[in-house]
Amino acid sequence: MKPVNLGLLGLGTVGGGTVSVLTRNAEEISRRAGRGIQITHAAAKAFDKNKIQGLEKIKTISDDAFAVVNDPEVDIVIELIGGYSPAKELVLTAIENGKHVVTANKALIAMHGNEIFTAAQKKGVTVAFEAAVAGGIPIIKAVREGLAANQIEWIAGIINGTGNFILTEMRDKGRDFDSVLKEAQELGYAEADPTFDVEGIDAAHKLTILGSIAFGMPLQFDKTYTEGISKIEPQDVVYASELGYRIKHIGITRKTDAGIELRVHPTMIPERRLIANVDGVMNAVLVKCDAVGPTLYYGAGAGSEPTASAVVADVIDVVRALTTDPENRVPHLAFQPDALSDIDILPMEEVETAYYLRLKVVDKPGVLAEVTRILGDAGISIEAILQKESDDDNLTVSVIILTQRVKEKYMNESIEKIEANDNIQDKVIRIRVETMK
Repeated sequence: MKPVNLGLLGLGTVGGGTVSVLTRNAEEISRRAGRGIQITHAAAKAFDKNKIQGLEKIKTISDDAFAVVNDPEVDIVIELIGGYSPAKELVLTAIENGKHVVTANKALIAMHGNEIFTAAQKKGVTVAFEAAVAGGIPIIKAVREGLAANQIEWIAGIINGTGNFILTEMRDKGRDFDSVLKEAQELGYAEADPTFDVEGIDAAHKLTILGSIAFGMPLQFDKTYTEGISKIEPQDVVYASELGYRIKHIGITRKTDAGIELRVHPTMIPERRLIANVDGVMNAVLVKCDAVGPTLYYGAGAGSEPTASAVVADVIDVVRALTTDPENRVPHLAFQPDALSDIDILPMEEVETAYYLRLKVVDKPGVLAEVTRILGDAGISIEAILQKESDDDNLTVSVIILTQRVKEKYMNESIEKIEANDNIQDKVIRIRVETMK
């Protein structure tokens, strides 16, 4: 049977890994797919020839990506350029030309996936994107296919390795955020502009995709609450440990009677939970279902060959389905396109969670009583209070309060009143708490 020809866009970290994996495991991949698979065309502005194994087997390499997607010899286009443009235009052109697409581009899928999937449906082609979420962890396939018999209740994940590395170093070595971020950049974990990683945008792209697949709704990145880790201080990491928790940068999507939660933010998790013990640059996704209960998926969330593993697995799936009736293929967002539900996304102020609060208060009688009164008036129950030793000036103390679950809007109102008190110094530090039960 005639081999399937691939057109590869991008020969960077993941693109190079994809070439290497396809070359090294060519025989095994062919046995699994049922026919040969070869990269015949590639496009890249720049790449290191000496670092990519198997580059010599590619027939045509140029800097013209549109020439690749328009070439009639190419059956499947692999988009590994990243970003919104020209990736979107290239993918839509490939679809219009009747080509299947494999991509690792989470930003593209989160922002423009609805349009892309509609176009693919009309042309009868597949857009595969396993590598867009959690690198080498096959979480898309697990949620979309392996757990298809279940009603998914919630998903919580550490889905950005850079942020997890920073928080791990802060906990294990007592370092501050800025120094660890600098090391992460030197090690290649963080970009020169680390905004997408440390402010939660990268994780929000991935969570948007997971939420849509879990609950059968259109992609809605603009409604995903996003908060980064740049304001986490070493003392908060220490106090969390004293309370039996660890701080992780978590993406959470949960189905409630009022709508769907989509939120990314620093979260305190009991240290006994498996996901709380995922350290360094590793990723993990915890999925809670009605039938199977909780399942945990752990592995490398980024990197050349881990991500290439997911890219090539998608290629194999597409090759297996080349002769399948388009109406009988696995739907892009798990549910049939005409069965997607426009479920309400909960605004963050309607989300219910527990809280860790750190206050710097004037060390005199009655101040703590006033704080607890404000919380009590809002119906906020206190789980625990820690009062630390006086600060260096001997005039203020740090007070740690752990609350029970309450809607965010009531906590916002309470914090505003607490900060208005003259005996409260600085802003109240707030970290959300999830038990992952």
